Amino acid sequence: MGWSATDIPDQHGRTAVVTGANSGIGLETTRELARHGARVIMACRDAASGEQAARDVRADVPEADLRVESCDLASLESIHEFASRLADEPVDVLVNNAGTMAIPRRETEDGFETQFGVNHLGHFALTGLLLERLRTDDESDPARVVTVSSGLHERGMIDFDDLHGEGSYDGWDAYAQSKLANVLFAYELERRFRAGDVNATSVAVHPGYADTQLQFRGIEGRGTWIHTALRRLMNAVFAQSAEEGALPTLYAATAPDVDGGAYYGPGGLANMRGAPVRQASSDRSYDRETARRLWDVSSELTGVTYDLPEPAVST
Repeated sequence: MGWSATDIPDQHGRTAVVTGANSGIGLETTRELARHGARVIMACRDAASGEQAARDVRADVPEADLRVESCDLASLESIHEFASRLADEPVDVLVNNAGTMAIPRRETEDGFETQFGVNHLGHFALTGLLLERLRTDDESDPARVVTVSSGLHERGMIDFDDLHGEGSYDGWDAYAQSKLANVLFAYELERRFRAGDVNATSVAVHPGYADTQLQFRGIEGRGTWIHTALRRLMNAVFAQSAEEGALPTLYAATAPDVDGGAYYGPGGLANMRGAPVRQASSDRSYDRETARRLWDVSSELTGVTYDLPEPAVST
């Protein structure tokens, strides 16, 4: 049968931050973490939709310990404000889940191409600002950072000469670049945790092909009813549910045998569905020089630095 949500260990006493917690994978991650006793801080771009999602979870899990906070990953100011509101609260799990997919070219409040800005830079900044809260003294239970990527990272390339698609832009290429950036970041963060002897671990995951609203955002504003109908038909035939799509994230966030610096996703048909298993990511995702350069560029763009040493150069 494989690992399922019923295998989640007791989460009482743990605090999790989930971005994009109001819908899709983020909502189902929130639901199951709360069901198993975690206190979940729901970081949502729109607080009203977050409150509605919290009501949905509480209808299913009456004892859920939830807190909704506004956090717009398209705004560095909003990210800073969110992090400051957490004060000195410890964070045991950070789930970098929120994202947007294959949209027409737009820019964030800070002038970043939106997909790269939200999917990667926003989470890079947020993780750095929460770094001190992720440190724990319990050697048996390290804090975890789970960054949600996509199988489409495999077609991604980091175009350092045109990161924001100003010279040339394709929505799917920009999405793939941002998702490759997610994996590169997760691996580099793990290497820096190890170099700094920090009791925390970083993991990358992908949900496979899950039926969520994310898939329809690339159609909005430019697609026809035919595009929407075809997408719904494909989802009905091939996609797994959002609940099933959340399993790799939940596994990475809670399972005792998770390996830092690993990549987990559904192990079934073409890695699109099924129980979570450890997988290999793309060859590009293991390029340490690209990861180091991306880290430096991300820090420069966001103004967020990490109190972590650079890992030793591999030989």
